[in-house]
Amino acid sequence: MLSFWLRLNVFSNAYANVMATNYTPISVVIITYNEVTNLERCIASVTTIADDIVVVDSFSTDGTQQLAQSLGARVIEHAFEGYSPQKNWANTQAKYAHILSLDADECLSEEAIKSIQQIKQNCVADGYYFNRLTSFCGQWIRHSGWYPDKKLRLWNSAKGTWKNTDVHEEYELKSNATTANIAANILHYSFARKAQYHKQQHIYTTLGANDYYKQGKRATAVKLYINPAFKFIKNYVFRLGFLDGYNGLYLCYYNGYYTYIKYKKLKALAQ
Repeated sequence: MLSFWLRLNVFSNAYANVMATNYTPISVVIITYNEVTNLERCIASVTTIADDIVVVDSFSTDGTQQLAQSLGARVIEHAFEGYSPQKNWANTQAKYAHILSLDADECLSEEAIKSIQQIKQNCVADGYYFNRLTSFCGQWIRHSGWYPDKKLRLWNSAKGTWKNTDVHEEYELKSNATTANIAANILHYSFARKAQYHKQQHIYTTLGANDYYKQGKRATAVKLYINPAFKFIKNYVFRLGFLDGYNGLYLCYYNGYYTYIKYKKLKALAQ
C-alpha cells in the first residue's frame, strides 16, 4: 500500500509541475548496490519534489531493483566502475538538467523538502549546498568535525561533473557557476554499528594513501605523528566534539588514529 502512494505522489507531482507556468523540474539520481534496507526511506523523502527518479543499480542481489521499481523509480543496471564514473554515467540517464543526487542511505529532512520546493519555483543558482547530518550508532553527531558537512547535492548538470578521485567523490562546478547555501539537513543514516565505521575507514585509508602517493605526497615524521594529534585536538576541542558525549570522544580519537594509519600506509607504498 505504501509503495502505491509513493508512486502516486511522484505522478501527481510531475503532473502539477507540467501545469505550472514557472518551475524547474528535478531528476533525483541514486546509485545503489544491495540497498534494500535503506532505499525506501530515501525515495519516500523525495516523492513530493521529484519529477523523475532514476536508480542506477550495480546488479544488486537483495531485491533492490524490484523495490525501487515498486516505489516509482526508473531502474537501470550498470556495472560499477568507481563512484565518480558511476555517478557521472547515472546523471546521463536523468530526464531533466537539474539533478538532486542522494546516496541510498540518505534522505531529505522536512526543512530540505520545503527548501527544494521553493527552489523549484525560483531557481536562482547553478548549485545548492546542504548540510549533512550523520547518525552514528543511533546518535546524530552535531559537532566533532562531522557537522555541518556541507555537500553540493542539487545542481544544473550542464555546469559541472563528478571529479574522478579514489575516495570522497565530489561534484565540481565550472568556475563561472553560481552557488547558494541551504540551511537545511540531508539526513545520513550511515553507521548503525561501530564495526561498519571501522570497515569503511580501513578502506578509505588505503584509498587515501594511494591517492596521496599518485600526487607525489610522502609521509614525513610530522605528518605521521603530529597530524593525527592535531586532528584529534581540532575536532574534539575547537569543533566541540566533547558536546557529542562519549561518541564524540570515540569519533575524534579514531579520526586521529585513522589519519595516522593513512600516512603509515603511504609510507609503506614509498618503500
